[in-house]
Amino acid sequence: MMKRIQLIIALVFCMGIHVNAQDEMDRRARFTGGLKVGANYSNVYDAKGEEFNASAKGGLAGGLFLSIPIGTFLGIQPEALISQKGFRATGRLLTLPYDFTRTTTFLDIPLLLAVKPASFFTLLVGPQYSYLLKQKDVFSTSVTTIEQEQEFNNDNIRKNILCFTGGFDVNIQHLVIGVRAGADVQNNNGDGTSSTPRYKNMWYQGTIGYRF
Repeated sequence: MMKRIQLIIALVFCMGIHVNAQDEMDRRARFTGGLKVGANYSNVYDAKGEEFNASAKGGLAGGLFLSIPIGTFLGIQPEALISQKGFRATGRLLTLPYDFTRTTTFLDIPLLLAVKPASFFTLLVGPQYSYLLKQKDVFSTSVTTIEQEQEFNNDNIRKNILCFTGGFDVNIQHLVIGVRAGADVQNNNGDGTSSTPRYKNMWYQGTIGYRF
């Protein structure tokens, strides 16, 4: 009798493990979506400008995401985010020094390949389309002239930018913790007539989200 009870307990335990494993696999194979919010830490690279020196700045990020499965271990994850980037910089324009902070607000639409080796961990990589919604420049020194500010305000800035991004998500039940890094493939100079510094954005992003 004791051996039979032990056998029944063992069978129930094995069935429970099988059900849990199956549930994890099913979770990866489901169509899901959610919302997330977080922050960017951004700067620029491949910058070209006379004595142009940039440093990083912070910004907000948030939006929604979808998880579209292609089987259990692969999927596609499109997202739509409002994302603040930019930089702080010093340099020279019209022979005079300037000191300013640029904040750019983008609509970011990444289309990511999702690799799901486990239910709690997802690797993500892919291209991203970014559309410039708003740009704000703040000059902070008395040396800056009205002519310099007009040069920045009238500058020809590219609004549609192709980017590349990648990172990972940690999934804890409905909670999703995301880490990303990304960079522009194209610079900010629209048609080549820009007189202010040319550059490409790069950023690190951390978010926390809820998966429905």
